[in-house]
Amino acid sequence: MKDCHMKTLIALSGGVDSAAAAALLLEQGHECAGLHLHLLAAEAFGDSAEGSCRTAGAEAEDARAAADHLGIPFYELDCKERFGQCVMRRFAEGYLRGETPNPCVDCNRYIKFGALLEHAKTLGYDCVATGHYARREELGGRILLRRGIDPAKDQSYVLYTLTQAQLACARFPLGDYTKAQVRALAEERGFRNAAKRDSQDICFIPDGDCGAFLERYTGQALRPGDFIDPSGHVLGKHRGTPRYTLGQRKGLGLALPRPGYVTAIDPAANTVTVGDEALLFRREFEARALNFIPFDALSGPLRCQVKVRYSQQPAWATAEQAGEDALRVRFDEPQRAITPGQAAVLYDGDYVIGGGTIV
Repeated sequence: MKDCHMKTLIALSGGVDSAAAAALLLEQGHECAGLHLHLLAAEAFGDSAEGSCRTAGAEAEDARAAADHLGIPFYELDCKERFGQCVMRRFAEGYLRGETPNPCVDCNRYIKFGALLEHAKTLGYDCVATGHYARREELGGRILLRRGIDPAKDQSYVLYTLTQAQLACARFPLGDYTKAQVRALAEERGFRNAAKRDSQDICFIPDGDCGAFLERYTGQALRPGDFIDPSGHVLGKHRGTPRYTLGQRKGLGLALPRPGYVTAIDPAANTVTVGDEALLFRREFEARALNFIPFDALSGPLRCQVKVRYSQQPAWATAEQAGEDALRVRFDEPQRAITPGQAAVLYDGDYVIGGGTIV
């Protein structure tokens, strides 16, 4: 079945990217409809619930306005329970274990290419589309994932978990465009959200305060404990281990003779180690929960480039599978703050090889 004859359900977030993606697919001949996912329950926001609900309502209105502007059907799907279980709960549990999870990875895995794709099938649609800046390519019987051409907006990192079945039903119309081109495209087509500002925060933590979110979500106050130096000497009191992440310097509240950085977090001992920045650099790590895209598994050591956080430039490394669900990576040069819970994503040029969760 050719793309131009496909029935495509487009995830309309209310932002400019998804609206532009819908316009492009419609112009390419897809039979399109839009769907807005309702993800956030009011109780997730505590004192800011009223304002957040107004924001969520405005996003839904903008999504509907985009569908109306294009003259396509519009649906809404309540995913709050599934989002809570598959994204927010996993995020909270990871932080309580001393990890720093990336909730966007789980959202794409379980919601946008999980719940949305399942719902698309029940409505009779062949595939789903999103406003991600990424590309897909069919080659040699596999569907490959590539970076978007705009290096400042490329989102392939948060899509590495997609399976062949999910990629077969996924479309990324914006992968060949820059953000500036997308805004111009939206303005030319008369979308009211053409100049709308991009969201920068975790959607369920709009104020950026992970500690306050965890206290609301778990119903328990975070337990204070000791800041210690690498030798175990107490430096002061912290406000709960989940409030900190590897490499953090600001917000520690310590008076030290030289700059100090979080170099280790031990939730079991309830300690946060603070030391010199040099202690943050290392060459090797292991990852689990693996997914590969061009093949099912590594057949041997692989030279590739690896990112260990969304904003990082890929660095050369050798990756080797150490078991069915274990990946060992050794960088050519030491990397800063390789953080448990973050995604490690492997690249061959602009092709995504796959990745896993750093342990």
